[in-house]
Amino acid sequence: MRYDVFFAGYGGQGVLLAGNLLSYAAIHEGKNVSFFPAYGVEKRGGAAMCTVVFADGDTGSPVVGNPSASVLLNQLSFDKYAAKVKQGGICIVNSSLVNSDGVDLPGVEVILVPMNQIALEMGDVRMVNMVACGAYIEKTGALKAASLEAALKKALPERNHRLIPANVKAMEAGAQATRA
Repeated sequence: MRYDVFFAGYGGQGVLLAGNLLSYAAIHEGKNVSFFPAYGVEKRGGAAMCTVVFADGDTGSPVVGNPSASVLLNQLSFDKYAAKVKQGGICIVNSSLVNSDGVDLPGVEVILVPMNQIALEMGDVRMVNMVACGAYIEKTGALKAASLEAALKKALPERNHRLIPANVKAMEAGAQATRA
């Protein structure tokens, strides 16, 4: 099976960490992975995006023009990339920051998750990326939650390993939000 996901938001939302985490989780499951990060020159507030492709066999190019899944964390990313999701795909949207009213994406399932609100309720808005990862794996079934938890040890610097339990809870909250 082959999966591709496109994450986009602004610098500081943890977009690249989310992509890195999914990559390590896929490697943990024995899959081949291609990770393609891109970001603006600003440290925080500039555009940040990444594509992750993972498969049992060849991944092909990390450049995906029409992803089967997108996770869009802010309004600018939604406005720019939502229409690129391929027919039959899913678009997971941070409804805390994105107004999708009146936007029609025929053939695309749009999942609204109040990611910032969930992260704030958990005590740290910086966990928005973990909420997003949880929503993604729950909705797609692409990776196991246990693989993401194991991947946190590789994706996070050792000084932040104490935050792994909180990140796991944020992923669980993101998954739960897609079930509602």
